[in-house]
Amino acid sequence: MASLWSSLERDVFNPQSKKLLETICVWKTGKKKKMSILCVVVDAVKPVQPFLVKVKVDRGEQYKIAYRWPLAELKLVDGKTLDQASLDFDLHFDKVYKWTASSSDEKKTFIRCLWKLNHRFLSRAIKFVNVPSCPVEGRQRPQEDRKDAAETESQEELSAYQEMTPKEAADVLRLMEEYEPLVNNSVAFAEQLSNDLHVLDEANLRAIISSEKQVTKLMSSIDEALAEVARVEETLQVYDELLGSVKQQMDHIHQENSLLHHILSNKTKLMDEILFLTTHLDLGKEHCEALSQADLSSPSGLKACVAAAEALSGCMNIQIQPGYRKLQAVAEQLIMFETLKQNFENSFISHITSIFELQGNAQVDALMNPFDKLSAPSHSLHHEELAPYTPLTAWLRNANPVLFSDLPKVYAQNLSRLYDREIKAFFEQAKMLLMGRRKGSLQEGLEKPMVMVSRQHPRWSLPGSREGQEDTPDRGNVIKMLEQVLRELQPLCTAEQQFIEKFFHLSQNTAKLQVLEVHASKGGENMASAEDPPCTKPRSQLEEPTTRLLSEIFSSLEPELRGFLDVCNKTHPFSCLQVLVTLSDSVFEMWGSSSAPPSSFLNTVLGNMLLLAKSSFNKCIGTLCKEIKEAKAPSKMRGGILPSVSRFEEFVNFSEEVFGTAQRRGELDKAHLRLASSVFSSINSLSSANLKANTDMVMMENFHHIHCFLCQKKIQCLEDKKRESKQRYSEHMEKYVITYLGQPLEKLNHFFEGVKARIAQGVKEEEVSFQLAYSKQELRKVIERYPGKEVKKALETLYRKIHKYLSPEENLLPVVWHAMEQELICQYQELEDLIQRCYAGSGITMDFTMADLLSYFNSITLSSV
Repeated sequence: MASLWSSLERDVFNPQSKKLLETICVWKTGKKKKMSILCVVVDAVKPVQPFLVKVKVDRGEQYKIAYRWPLAELKLVDGKTLDQASLDFDLHFDKVYKWTASSSDEKKTFIRCLWKLNHRFLSRAIKFVNVPSCPVEGRQRPQEDRKDAAETESQEELSAYQEMTPKEAADVLRLMEEYEPLVNNSVAFAEQLSNDLHVLDEANLRAIISSEKQVTKLMSSIDEALAEVARVEETLQVYDELLGSVKQQMDHIHQENSLLHHILSNKTKLMDEILFLTTHLDLGKEHCEALSQADLSSPSGLKACVAAAEALSGCMNIQIQPGYRKLQAVAEQLIMFETLKQNFENSFISHITSIFELQGNAQVDALMNPFDKLSAPSHSLHHEELAPYTPLTAWLRNANPVLFSDLPKVYAQNLSRLYDREIKAFFEQAKMLLMGRRKGSLQEGLEKPMVMVSRQHPRWSLPGSREGQEDTPDRGNVIKMLEQVLRELQPLCTAEQQFIEKFFHLSQNTAKLQVLEVHASKGGENMASAEDPPCTKPRSQLEEPTTRLLSEIFSSLEPELRGFLDVCNKTHPFSCLQVLVTLSDSVFEMWGSSSAPPSSFLNTVLGNMLLLAKSSFNKCIGTLCKEIKEAKAPSKMRGGILPSVSRFEEFVNFSEEVFGTAQRRGELDKAHLRLASSVFSSINSLSSANLKANTDMVMMENFHHIHCFLCQKKIQCLEDKKRESKQRYSEHMEKYVITYLGQPLEKLNHFFEGVKARIAQGVKEEEVSFQLAYSKQELRKVIERYPGKEVKKALETLYRKIHKYLSPEENLLPVVWHAMEQELICQYQELEDLIQRCYAGSGITMDFTMADLLSYFNSITLSSV
C-alpha cells in the first residue's frame, strides 16, 4: 500500500501540485475484471479545493488519470447497507456511480475521509445514507483502543522510575557527607532520616493550613475563568455559523471570478489571433497592382515587382493553424494570393525567357577584328542585363521549385547557341594565327608542314635538328598561342560560372576544389599520382548543378579545344611535348591560384585535355621506341654512333629544352626511361648483326657515347642508366681488348692454353714438359716464331687496325691502346710464370722482355702523334 501511495504521489499528483489524502481500490459492481483506484486529493496551494480522481493502471504499470470530479459536485454517499460486511457503495454526482471496494477497512477509511472533507470544506453539503455511525463519527477501532491503552500503561511504568537530576544527585551527596559518621551505623542513620521526614511533614501541613484562604480564592478564580470560557465558546460557535455562510458566498464569488478570468483570457487570445491574421494575411493594394500588371521592363516597375513578390511570399509563408483555413475570409485571401502568384510566375517566366532568346540570337560580327589579336568574347553586358532579375529568380525558386528547375535549362539552351558561334570563331582565329595564314589558306597550312616533314626528314628527325624545316611554324609559337588560348578561356568560363551560381542560386561544392588545390600544391613526391589531376575523374563524380549547366552552355568548348590541340600536334612531329607542358603548367597554375576561384567545369575540360595530351605523348614515345628497337644498323657500317643513339640524344636535348621551366616532369622521366631502355636493346641487338666492324667495338663506342651524354645532361631519372652504360662500356672494351690481343701472340697463346688445360686435368707442373705436344722442343719452336721484331710489327699492325675502325669523335684510341698495353703485360707475366713453373731449369725464355714490350708501345704511340 505504501508503494502504491508513493507511486501515485510521485508520478501522478505531485507534478500537478495535488496532495493525496486517501485511496481505495474499486471496480464497478458486477465487473470485477476492470479494477481502478479512487483517490481523494486537494490542491497543494490556496485556494484549496477537494477532488475525487479515478486512476487506471495500464499494461506497462503506468498510472493514468481516467476522470476527475470536484468534490463539491458530489451530492450523496450511499453505504448501501448498515451491514459492515458489504463492500458496495454508491456515489451520486450528476450520474450515479456504483462501486465495490476491495476490503471493508478501505471502504470505511474512504467514507470517513469524505465525511471529514464534507465538514471542513463543503459545510456538510454532502448527504451520507446507509453509513454506520463508527466511520462517520471517526471512532477508533477496538484494536486501536487496546493498542492506545497498552501504550499508556507502558508510559506510566516508565514514568515511575525516573533518573535523578544533577541537582538531586548533588543534594544526596551533600546529605551523606553531612551525616557521614552516621552512615557507618545504618540504624542510626535511618532513624535520623525518619525524624527529619516527620519534621518536614509537619512543616508542610502547617504551610497548607496557613494557605487555605489563598486556595479558596484560587478556586473561585478558576470558576470565573471557566464561566468566561463557556461564554467565549458560545460566541465562537455563533461566529462559526456566520462564517460558514460567508465561506459559501466567498467560494461562489471565487468561482465567478475564475469564470470571468477565463472569459477575459479567451477574448484576449481571440483578439490576438484576429490581429495576427489581419496583419500577416493583408497584402497592400500597391503590391497587388504591381503583381497584376507585372511591369518587368522598366527599372521602377521591376523594383516594385521585387518588393511585391517578397511581400506576397511573406503572406503565404505565414504558419497558421489548419482550422483557420476553413474560415471563409482566410480561404478567400489565400485563394487571392495563389492567383496572384501563378499569374506573376507566368509573366516573369515569359519575360525572362524572351531575354534569353534575344541573347542567344545575338550576332558575332566584331569578334575577328583585329585579326592579329586573339581575344575571347565577353558577356558582361548580358550578365548586367540579367542581374536585376536575381531577386525574382530567388523568389521563384522558393515559391515554385518545379517551375524554377526548368529556367536554367532554358537559359542553357539559348546561350549555348551564342557560345557555340563565339567559340568556333575564337578557335578559328587561333588556328589561323598559329599557322600564320589567313582563313582561306588554313587547310593548306595544316597539310603542307606534314608533307614537307614526310618528304625532307626521316621519321625520327626532330625539330631543331640539323636538317632544316623551312615551312613549319616557329615551334615557340605553339606554346605562346596555346597559353594565350588558355588565358582567354579561364575568365570566360569563370565569369559565366559566377553569374549562373549567383543568378540561379546554385550551390557550388568547394570541398572538391580544395582537394584539387591540395594535390596541386604537393611537390614532386609520388609522381605517378601527382601527375594525374584529380579533376580528371569520371564526369559522373563531378555532376553537380553548376557543372551540368556549364557543360550544356559550353557544349562546343571541349570538341573545339580538342581540334585546336590536334592542329598544334600537327605543326611538327614532337609538338605533343609542347602541348603537354603548356597544358600541365596552365592546369596546375590555375589550381594553385588564389586570386580567383577556379572553374570546376574548366578544370574538368582541361583535365580531360591533359589526359588526351598525355595519351598523344605516350603514343608518340611508344612509336619512337618501336622504331628504335626495330632499326637495323647498315651492313657496311664500320663503327661510329648508331642512328638510334643519335635519335635518343636529339630527343633528350629537345625535351629538356621544352621541359626546362615545366612544373611537372613525371611523364618526361617515364619517357626517358622507356627510350633509354629501347636504345640499350637496340645496341644489344648488334651482337646478332652481321657487321664488318667488331661488334664489341661498336657497342663499346655507343655505350661510351651514351655515358658521356648522360653525364653532361645530369638527368636524375637516368642515373641508373648512366651507371649501366658505364658498366656495359667497360665490359665490351674488355672483350674487345682480349679479342684483339690474341692476334700478336696467337700461337704462343694457343700453346700455353694447352699447358693450362693439362694442369687442370691433373698433370703435375714438372711433368708437363714430358708431354709430347708440350715438350721443351715444341716450346722453343713456338718462341722462335715470335722474336722482338715480329712482336713489334704485329703491335703496329694492330694499332693501325684499331685506329682505322674506332670513331675519332669518341677519342677512345688512347684509352683502348692503354688497356691493350696493360692486358699484354699481364699476359707476358703469366707466360713467364708458367715457363718458370713447368719448364724449370730448361733455360728457356722469350725473345723479348717486359722493358722491350713497354718500349714497343711507347714508340708506336709516339709515332702516331
